[in-house]
Amino acid sequence: MNRCPALAAVTLLVSSVSAFAQYKLEPAGAPPSELPSAIAAVLQKDGHKVAGSSGAFCEVWFRTSLPSGPKSTEDAVSFPAIPHGALIGVIRFPGPGADRRGQTIKPGVYTLRYSQYPINGDHQGIAPQRDFALLTPVAADPGVNETPAFDPLMNLSRKASGTPHPAVLSLESPPAGAGAPALVKEGENDWTLSVKIGDTAIALIVVGKTDA
Repeated sequence: MNRCPALAAVTLLVSSVSAFAQYKLEPAGAPPSELPSAIAAVLQKDGHKVAGSSGAFCEVWFRTSLPSGPKSTEDAVSFPAIPHGALIGVIRFPGPGADRRGQTIKPGVYTLRYSQYPINGDHQGIAPQRDFALLTPVAADPGVNETPAFDPLMNLSRKASGTPHPAVLSLESPPAGAGAPALVKEGENDWTLSVKIGDTAIALIVVGKTDA
């Protein structure tokens, strides 16, 4: 059956717009007022806004310094000294957002907590490194100094995704040549926010999608 020419043209236009979507980095100002004071107190005073053609996609506030613990001996880990479950920042979606699996995230404020995806055969090809930030609705967050174990953290993050899979954003070492702060496009789909947290350079893929 032949496709309708008009429908084909619309489909091509939508695909082209998606493929060439552009983002820029702007100041986001102070952390959200709805944060608990204990969380707001450990965040950098000025956040980072990732804006597209229709306005802000997300705003991110990282901690002033990263928590540290005994170094992980796991393979393919970029940040082995960050304790599992540690709070690393906060993200706000002014409108509907998405994680890197393409799951829709409702507008709101979410904490970002460090984790590593398990080596169980379910995540092959998702990223060369295993470091991730998991989103948790701020109202459900356990507290600034808590470091939830793997299963409790997954359960908390499912409250952000509303699906059986937690809401996740990839963490990595900044791309070569990236400044700080900087927003850099990587590959066809990913936009990476690179920052310095204390002495550590860290990058968060804020826009993008993996098919793995």
